[in-house]
Amino acid sequence: MCDQVGTDLSHCKTKIASDSRAEVLQYLKEQVPQIFCLKKELSPQEEEELTQSQLLHPLECFLFGEDPQQGLEKLKQGSTSSQLCGRVFKEGETVYSCRDCAIDPTCVLCMDCFQDSVHKSHRYKMHASAGGGFCDCGDVEAWKIGPYCSKHDPGAPTAMVTVSYIIEWEESCGRSLYERTEKLFRILLPYFTDFLVWEQNFELPAELQPQRTDNAHYCVLYNDEHHSYDQVIYTLQRSVNCDQAEAQTHTALIDKEVLFLHVSVNFNSFTAVLQSNSEHISLQPLRVEIIHAAVMAHQTFALRLGAWFQKIISYSAGFRQAFCQVALEPNTDRDRPCLISRLMLHDAMMYKGARKIVHELIFCTMLMETEFKRLFAIQFTKHYKRLQKDFINDDHERSISITALSVQIFTVPTLARQLIEEGNVIKVIVDTVLDLMREHLKDNQFVFLGYNSEKFSRIQVIFHDLRYILISKPSVWTEELRRQFLEGFRVFLGFLKCMQGMEEVKRQFGQHIVVEPEWEAGFSLQIQLRHILAMFQDWCSSDDEILLLAFKECHKVLMQCNNQPFHREATDYYMCKHILHVRPYKVSQEPVSIHLPISRLLAGIRANTQSGVCLLQVSYDYAQLAEYPLRSVVLAAQVSAEMWRRNGLSLVSQVYYYQDVKCREEMYDKDILMLQVGAASKMHPNDFLMLILLRFELFDYFNGSCSSKDQDELVQWNRLIEEMLYLLIVITGERYVPGLSQVTKEDVTMREVIHLLCIEPMAHSSLVKGLPDNESHETGLESVITKVATFKKPGVSGHGLYEVKKERLVEFNPFFYHYSRSQHSKAEESQKKRRTHEALRPPVPPAFCPAFSSIVRVLCCDIIIHILRLVLEGAAEDRATHWTEGMIQRALHLIGQALIEEKTQLEDSTVDEVTFDFSLKARKQGCSVFLLLSKIKGLPSLEAQKDMTPLCLNNCTVCLLHIDKSSSLGCFWFVQSAQDKEKAERKRKAEAAKLHRQKIMAQMSAMQKNFIESNKMLYDNMPEINSTLGYVFPTSCDMEEKDQRVAVGPHRGSTPAEREVLTCILCQEEQEVVARGPAMVLTACVQRSTVLTQWTLYPLFMPPELTMGTHTGSCGHVMHATCWQKYFEAVQNTTRNRLHAELIIDLENGEYLCPLCKSLCNTVVPLIPLEPLTFNYENAEIIGQHLTLPRWIQILSARIKGLKSVTQDNDSIVEMLVVCATTVHRVGLQTAPNELCPRVPLMAWNTCAFTIQAIGKISSQRLKSSHAVIQRHFTDMLGGTWFIQAYSIHHIYFDSFLIPVMSRKNTPSILEVDFVHLLVGLVLSVPSLYQEETVDLQPSAVSSAYNHLHMLHLVTMAHVLQVLLSCTGTNMMGGEETEEARAAAELYATVGAFSYFWWVKLEVSIISFIMMVHAFGLMFGSVGSAVTSQGQMEALCSYLSLPCNVFQLFQDHRDTVTPLLQRWCGNPAITKALNSKTQIVRYPRRRNRLIDLPEDYSALLNQASHFQCPKSTDDERKHPTLCLFCGAMLCSQSSCCLSQLDGEDVGACTAHAATCGAGVGMFLRIRECEIVLMASKTRGSTYPAPYLDDYGETDPHLGRGNPLHLCPERYRKLNQLWQQHCILEEIARSLEVVNVMFAFEWQML
Repeated sequence: MCDQVGTDLSHCKTKIASDSRAEVLQYLKEQVPQIFCLKKELSPQEEEELTQSQLLHPLECFLFGEDPQQGLEKLKQGSTSSQLCGRVFKEGETVYSCRDCAIDPTCVLCMDCFQDSVHKSHRYKMHASAGGGFCDCGDVEAWKIGPYCSKHDPGAPTAMVTVSYIIEWEESCGRSLYERTEKLFRILLPYFTDFLVWEQNFELPAELQPQRTDNAHYCVLYNDEHHSYDQVIYTLQRSVNCDQAEAQTHTALIDKEVLFLHVSVNFNSFTAVLQSNSEHISLQPLRVEIIHAAVMAHQTFALRLGAWFQKIISYSAGFRQAFCQVALEPNTDRDRPCLISRLMLHDAMMYKGARKIVHELIFCTMLMETEFKRLFAIQFTKHYKRLQKDFINDDHERSISITALSVQIFTVPTLARQLIEEGNVIKVIVDTVLDLMREHLKDNQFVFLGYNSEKFSRIQVIFHDLRYILISKPSVWTEELRRQFLEGFRVFLGFLKCMQGMEEVKRQFGQHIVVEPEWEAGFSLQIQLRHILAMFQDWCSSDDEILLLAFKECHKVLMQCNNQPFHREATDYYMCKHILHVRPYKVSQEPVSIHLPISRLLAGIRANTQSGVCLLQVSYDYAQLAEYPLRSVVLAAQVSAEMWRRNGLSLVSQVYYYQDVKCREEMYDKDILMLQVGAASKMHPNDFLMLILLRFELFDYFNGSCSSKDQDELVQWNRLIEEMLYLLIVITGERYVPGLSQVTKEDVTMREVIHLLCIEPMAHSSLVKGLPDNESHETGLESVITKVATFKKPGVSGHGLYEVKKERLVEFNPFFYHYSRSQHSKAEESQKKRRTHEALRPPVPPAFCPAFSSIVRVLCCDIIIHILRLVLEGAAEDRATHWTEGMIQRALHLIGQALIEEKTQLEDSTVDEVTFDFSLKARKQGCSVFLLLSKIKGLPSLEAQKDMTPLCLNNCTVCLLHIDKSSSLGCFWFVQSAQDKEKAERKRKAEAAKLHRQKIMAQMSAMQKNFIESNKMLYDNMPEINSTLGYVFPTSCDMEEKDQRVAVGPHRGSTPAEREVLTCILCQEEQEVVARGPAMVLTACVQRSTVLTQWTLYPLFMPPELTMGTHTGSCGHVMHATCWQKYFEAVQNTTRNRLHAELIIDLENGEYLCPLCKSLCNTVVPLIPLEPLTFNYENAEIIGQHLTLPRWIQILSARIKGLKSVTQDNDSIVEMLVVCATTVHRVGLQTAPNELCPRVPLMAWNTCAFTIQAIGKISSQRLKSSHAVIQRHFTDMLGGTWFIQAYSIHHIYFDSFLIPVMSRKNTPSILEVDFVHLLVGLVLSVPSLYQEETVDLQPSAVSSAYNHLHMLHLVTMAHVLQVLLSCTGTNMMGGEETEEARAAAELYATVGAFSYFWWVKLEVSIISFIMMVHAFGLMFGSVGSAVTSQGQMEALCSYLSLPCNVFQLFQDHRDTVTPLLQRWCGNPAITKALNSKTQIVRYPRRRNRLIDLPEDYSALLNQASHFQCPKSTDDERKHPTLCLFCGAMLCSQSSCCLSQLDGEDVGACTAHAATCGAGVGMFLRIRECEIVLMASKTRGSTYPAPYLDDYGETDPHLGRGNPLHLCPERYRKLNQLWQQHCILEEIARSLEVVNVMFAFEWQML
């Protein structure tokens, strides 16, 4: 080792002079081409070893001055670890943000830091990173508390001063080390930078030019976003003549980095071929370049050098700071930027792999040091405009662009303010956007006709940077900060000026608009600006001086806007002795725009002035301020009145978004606010109302100077009046705006939540969607929800719901201004149901702030009284075309609002101080409003307002009592008497209705008694009638007989004759199930299954492992066989023409949907009538004396030897038997249908046994109806199947397993058989022993009874022995020594050679077996059922003619069983199994369940974050997917894990499902938090994950990011879905509901 180090050091000293840059470059000039330009291509591992030994190791030796390992150890002893985590996130990696402690939502933690931090117990969010992010652990400016995790906690505050830290590092490590580091970086970093930005493909720098030039060249294919994977593969196959696998490998390399193809000659033509082939399939050719081999070698090493820099810098903070100083050092040539700036400016020209290396290098150097981060931010801001222009023209995503680093710079509060003061970054960002959008400017306004959506979306990303800068408003303002902020604000106003009045619309007359105008661009711009506008208002409101100057600047720019001008001079308008001098403007005839950002920004700033004293020194034209917002409101009203129908859907969409939660805060709400603070609070109320009437074009209508008989025009007027009254309600009643009244943001949120819940109970996510969020994406819901609502937890399905508290209903406003028309109707209907006989009165609003208190004068001015009087007159005089219920409802609400305001003022002040006199004006002026209310109170057409009208009259009386008691007595008496009269009338009607109901009930009771007396005989014979229908009421004797039922053996009970009549679900005809009648069939679904599998094998005859069985289930619906055949043919014909029908049902495999319940089916099960059985017990007893077990074995063996194959007649039922059994054979063995195959009957009997055991395993759960139905008919059907090849079947079943012949070799051992399958096969095949070629014989009832008895006894004994042998190695259980335990021990001694076993384990195994046999007996349906509780062993054994002590069988048949025991135990396979040489099944068999999942979803995410694909070495994003059957973690949707299945490429999940679940799979996609159900290579569906947040909701794709916890009930439901074989059905139902245009490629999952 010492010799090697000495050689390296001497090598370094001779080749790398410590004071010569030329020597280093000379060394690289010699070594680099030798490694990367070899004619023989090296493997990546060989190339890496050469690079390390020949290039990097000498550099490290020079750096440390000794062996790098020794130098590194010394360096670690004198340095401390970094307090910053600095982990760079990959795309898709899970990150965490603390909602309680993060300064802004961009502050995130990596998985490891989050798990070790205090934030784990806080409110946090988790989401998938877009890539390129940075862990903020250790950044004190990112967190309010807990900035460090336990791993990065320094233990004490550490000053992060760069200069002092460098000095300390130099003292600890030596000055020479720092000098060498700096000198080496000054040489290598320019080399690294030069070759990353090198543009000469055929020449090198003079100092690196080789003496002898080689003519080798490389063709380089670069990654882009214009071509898909398939397009690049196609291009390579055609151009390079490679196969598909090689082309896929090349394409994967291109996607990550670049592809180098060696080209010797004619490289220009080769490039042309590549580009032409790519142009055929895309609009743009592939980016292809020819590079000289030497240039390619140095560029490749430069990239490797970037990774080496990261490794060296990670050793010590001193290395990092030395690197930063060199990288940021100004260039001697002033025209050339510093090294790091050169890399940034050439970022868009680099390929993907080079960009990632540069970005990661910046992350681990510049952004890890405070001072260097500031210097880097200055450079970034200096080149900001050019960087953004390069990004706009680039085709790569932002996550791999240098511009994505802005979030790491602009979100730091102190750094953001420094950049504003020193570089005016606000102005830089806004100027960049304006410069990029200049092509859309026309007459200083944006016009987006024919805009490029992709480019426009990239431009909008720049607004994120402006939001980052403004995300933390300053607490202390400096003069320089004020000056620079105002300058940036003016530039921002210039941008808004280009938006003010853009995209004007004009009402279309005559014909419909031909082409819909572009509108999406304007609203997407508005959505991007909504948080920025709010943040500018917050910044302005934080300083009084800034607020005043910002208001003046905003008003100044607004007055400069000349769009939508007036075309006529001002005119005088008269109404109710009031005059308004204003210029006319009709929204329905003139151009109007819905985009008014400056007007709305001005309204927001005005509301933040609180007292408004600072603004009163200047006189403003308040009508002009209100003009543009009022036009927008009127436009929305006219669109609602369907006056703009000919303008198409574009305008409807604009109005929708104008009032939608995404835009309303900075659009509709600000327009209302401007009408309140800019007009209603400053203008005379009569003038204000006249202006509103003029803009609504209703002035002439209310002035009585216009009339019309046109019904359409009258309808429009009525709708406009409704909208106008609604606007007045909003202006006077909507006061929940901070600054407008004394409310907080929490009060505003609380009111929003109350009104959302008044519509209907809502889930948490629905509430969040209905609330506006702030710049931190917070709605404030969590802080108020418990105050206003109660939470109802979800069940097995659905989600948790919040319901508004009863005491909060008084705050409900039926005309809440954020309700849409449909929401208003729903809320009103819902509240009327909750508040029966109670008026939906206006809520008591908070008082306006003093500066805006004059707004309430609108409710008591002359014009409002005039409007209300005319509206009510139309209803009182019953002029049907001049009023609507909506108008009356709004008028009543306004009256109620005015009376509440007056009552509040009268209660708070003396009568002389109150100027609000609505009640007096409403009573005196012209025709009294209250008199009109009295007239309309009884109108039938206003039944819905019957409670509101008396309420208004009563409130009027209360107000008048406060003013003048004497003048109000008459009114009070009138109102009170009217109310008393109305109450008395209601009471009288209720009493009359009650008496009427009592009279009717008495009549019905008398008629019922008369009918029973008249038909007494009919009721006396009722039990007989019920008996004929098949229902007999049980008696005590019946119960006693039921307890004595026996199903097997000579004491078997008789089978009564039962008449079974069923209805066909297709033709609706009733049909009795008889032998010679038309066949009736059950819909059924056959599928392969591993639900019972202990481990995966696949023999034809079922072993005890219960490998890959065939399950048959049914929904229980019955049809005629002929009806089903017609239906199936129709399905085959019609489904082929249906779009994507092949995704739901597989026609090739005979699938169809049940006509009634739409369950997935692929066969039918015929119903076979149960023949009545009479039993001669005397003959049975006599025969039993002769037909003992030994004699029965001899007879059965002889019959097997003499058995010949016979066939049966083919009738209707047998035809359906063939259909069912061939389907089982085809699906179970995945083979072509062949009804003559000898395996067909065997597979049919196997599916019977497998289905019985599957049902038995879930017997404790709630069974589906399919299992109950299939038990009734399934075995009878299978019992009548085939007798072809019966000899070989009996030979295998009987001679090989039960009566093994010692001389026969390769016979299965007793441990290799599942005895339930064996018993089912024997019972169902026994009738074939009685068949002759010419005579169709059937065994007698007595013969069948003894056959079944001896078979059951023999199989039971064999199974008991099987359990005993599988329990080897265990100890005898202590406890009470029972008779059964002694019998078991005696049997065990007979078997010999083994130790004792657990008796409890044996007992459970035997009970399980007997339960399966009991279920099999039930399927015959002969003598009813026994008690099926596992605790009732005695009843089960009695039912099956077994002794309660099953070991008694060995005692009773000792002579017969002893030789069998010797043969069974003498099999060599048993010896191997007991010596642990082969794997055996232990009894009782474990019950398969889905794997256990962690309670906290973060544990799964943590597991996924450490997942490494076994077939991939890169760190690109993977999709870790968990198999819920076995727990395997798979890499899905990735080309690295593709495999071949049936000759097709399939993904990892599809390939795994083929072996783990017999083609069926249930997977949890961890990063997407969703379940994927798979049924085949082409069919699958998603299913909600069993993880819920605290609000009882799932979170697919972690969209909300709330903490998730396992819901045991939902996971139990998933488990039942698998165990009950319902996955196929669930997928079919899901695909039937969700109809997609393009199918998802499930096979690639």
